[in-house]
Amino acid sequence: MSPRNKKPRTCICPLREHLGMVYKPAGTPLKELEMVMLEHDELEALYLCDGQEMNQEQAGEKMGVSRGTVQRLLSRGRKKLVTSLVGMKALAMSSGTMTGDMASEKPDVSAGGD
Repeated sequence: MSPRNKKPRTCICPLREHLGMVYKPAGTPLKELEMVMLEHDELEALYLCDGQEMNQEQAGEKMGVSRGTVQRLLSRGRKKLVTSLVGMKALAMSSGTMTGDMASEKPDVSAGGD
């Protein structure tokens, strides 16, 4: 049995316009690092739940998916983030076109600290 097609999702994350980027440990050439790919829907779930402090049900409504799907996306996204940070791996984010209400909003980079 073949896997079913992915359900189209609306991404409103303001970081969306910057995707296609790769974050890696400083001082190590990218060609020497293992790559961890963070999908756009995983980033969206992380942004809404962790960045915007929405609960999973609210994030699901915003994304047009169920709460259970948001929970799965958060779990996968968090695991990938931790794997890349702790394992000294490159973190790449899938690229694409942003849609939704926040498409023109610029991300607030000051909230992350120095």
